[in-house]
Parts: sequence; structure tokens; C-alpha cells
Amino acid sequence: MAESVLALIDCNAFYCSCERVFRPDLAQRPVVVLSNNDGCVIARSAEAKRLGIAMAAPWFQVRELARRGEVEAFSSNYALYGDLSDRVMRTLATLVPRLERYSIDEVFADLAGLPEPLDALGQRLQARVQKWTGIPVSVGIAGTKTLAKLANAAAKRWPARTGGVLDLRDPAVHDWVLKHSPIEDVWGVGRRLAARLRGEGVSTAWELAGQDAWSLRQRYSVVLEKTARELRGLACLSLEELEAPRQTICSSRMFGRRQYQFGALAEAVASYTARAAEKLRAQGSLCRTLRVSIQTGMHGADEGRYANAALLNLPAPSDDTRVLNDQAQAGLREIFRDGFGYAKAEVLLLDLCGRGEVAADLFAAAPDAAAARLMATLDAINGRFGRETLRPARIPRDPAWQMRRDLLSPRYTTQLDELWTVG
Repeated sequence: MAESVLALIDCNAFYCSCERVFRPDLAQRPVVVLSNNDGCVIARSAEAKRLGIAMAAPWFQVRELARRGEVEAFSSNYALYGDLSDRVMRTLATLVPRLERYSIDEVFADLAGLPEPLDALGQRLQARVQKWTGIPVSVGIAGTKTLAKLANAAAKRWPARTGGVLDLRDPAVHDWVLKHSPIEDVWGVGRRLAARLRGEGVSTAWELAGQDAWSLRQRYSVVLEKTARELRGLACLSLEELEAPRQTICSSRMFGRRQYQFGALAEAVASYTARAAEKLRAQGSLCRTLRVSIQTGMHGADEGRYANAALLNLPAPSDDTRVLNDQAQAGLREIFRDGFGYAKAEVLLLDLCGRGEVAADLFAAAPDAAAARLMATLDAINGRFGRETLRPARIPRDPAWQMRRDLLSPRYTTQLDELWTVG
């Protein structure tokens, strides 16, 4: 059996790097990306970190730096980030056949059986992704997922030594990196767990790897036991090429400003339902239960507070946007109350099942083939020309309730009317 060899490829400061792809003037300049409604900093370039801008820093604390031109700030451009993420994944697939997408900016790759030296392959991956997408990546190579994550963190921590690519399979390199990696760098070790471990004298990845596995299971969890084993090179986590279908699908946003009218909430719920239905069809599932909820702001003392939700069972499992939206609107009418300033709405699809898992019902209506074709056409057009190119008539193009994104860059790669132009 071939030895397990995995790589973790991680895009560097991904959101900031996406903004730089079409703004080469921002190379080497501090860049930050803000959260929904431009609330706080959720991504920072290396230059922004050196300025002392903290993660989750409120925008009002950074605004003056941006006004003086010391940092460039952007609202979250999810359409751009999602599309460039897909391009990175497709590029990696041209060199490595087996991939597991871990997040929007991280992917595990199976390198077993590929020609050595693998650090040279890592450099090829780096160069190709940079050339084809403009996104810089770091590559960590090791025998387990946990070690690959640690190798990637080390490649970023010591770029002058590693060039952004590090193979941790060499025993001397493995031991040195583990001894110099703080416990917080280990995958799955959060701040509270790190504090507990430090209280017991475990402050580095090396010290965690040296702990008795059975004792860790008894004192903490089987998860930490597996982490320690993986740090020692014993693979406990396998590559998962196919993402398991989600058991629930949620679509929600905070509004850009308080909404008082039923019509505005109905538009928002229709939009969130359409997005959730799109995700539902993408994974080949049907929905049997839908939950719609609304709430006011929970922190202002000057307005009344209210929150409520409605749970609705569909007559038959469905992935049809129109059917799901009819249910969501019915639920919204049930829970809406006049006189409140609403801050958020949410649509949650529950009790999901695969298309082939629905038991036949002699008394149920036959599946609507025309509706299935319509939804497939809707997804194909939106997939090619951009989300909401075709959308339910209830959803306006520029709704008053949409997120506040005053610093939004163009959706260069997904909207025909926002293509990059060269002057």
C-alpha cells in the first residue's frame, strides 16, 4: 500500500488577494476587507497586519487610515471571491487528480504516487495558480492532514526559508517545525483549548505530539487524541473527494438598515429562498420542511424587540424555487407584526433528502418534469451570466434592504456589465 502523502494548498490572504488581481496598483499596499454591512475587518494583507490593524477591528477605527490613503478598504465581494476560488480549484486539478475542497481558500490534495521531489511539485502548483488566476498560494506537504496544515502554517511563517512550500516528511524538518510551532498553530486547537493545554505545560505542537494518546482521549476528547496521533505521522483522517450533502441549508443576511414594511421583508425572504433553493439543487437534494424567521435589532434600547419563526411542512419534497417561496411567504405573513424595525430575515431548509430517496406515493401528484426543466434552465443561465440574471419577479435588482456595501469593487468575472476595462 502506497504511503499517505497529502498537501494543503492555502490561498494567501485570499479576500485581499482577490481584490489585488484586478488592482495591480495595490501590490505591496495595505488592504483590508470588511464584513457584512461594512461592520468590521475580516481579512488583512500582510502589510495591513504590520500597520497594527487587528482582525475584527470595527470599521470606524480603520476609516481614518483609509481616508488618509494608508490602507485600501473593500466591502466583501462574495461573487468575485467565489468565482476566483473555483478558478483556483480548477487550476490545481490540472496537476493533481484527487482534491478535497476544505474551504473557499483551502484544498487538500493527494500526492501519493506522484513523482518526487514533491516540493518541486508544490512550486509548480504555486507558479501555475499565480499565473492562471493571479492568486498567491502556500503549500504544506506531509503524511497526514494535521501535519499538512502545520506545514502550510510554517511555510507562511518562514517564507524566506521555505519560499511558501514546505515538505514536512523529512524527520529533521518535522521535528524542528513541531518544536517551533505554538500549540495555537495546530489544526483544531482553539484559544480555550490552547489555554487548557498550556496550563498543563503543553505549549508547542511537539509537546502535544508527545502526549499519551489514551490519556488525551480521557481528559479531553477523541478528536484531540487523533490530532496527537496525526502529529506523530499516523493518519487518522482520510481525503474526502466528494463533499457530503448538507443536512440543512441556511440563507440569511442582516439588512443594510432597519426595515418596517412587509413588502421589503417579503422581497428579502424571496431572495434568500431563491439562493437556498439554488444550493439545494446543486447538491441534488429535495426539501421537506422550511423555516422562516425574522428579528429586530437586539441591541438598541430605543425600539421594541421582536423575533419569531414559522415552521412549514411542504406537501411533497421539492427543490422548486416557486414552491419553496410560496411556503416561505406564507410563513412570513404568519409571523410579521407591524410597528417594528426588522434587522434580519432567515430561510432555513430542513429535512433534506436525495432525489432517489423519496418513497413513491400512489396519491401524490406526479413529479413535474416541466418544472424540473425550468429550474435547470434557470440555474444554467445564472451560472453562465451571473447570479440573479434570472430571478423571481418579486426580487428587485437594487433592493433597499440589501447589505450595506459602500466600498464594493466590481464583480469583474461574473457580471457582463462590470467587466474589467483597460483605459
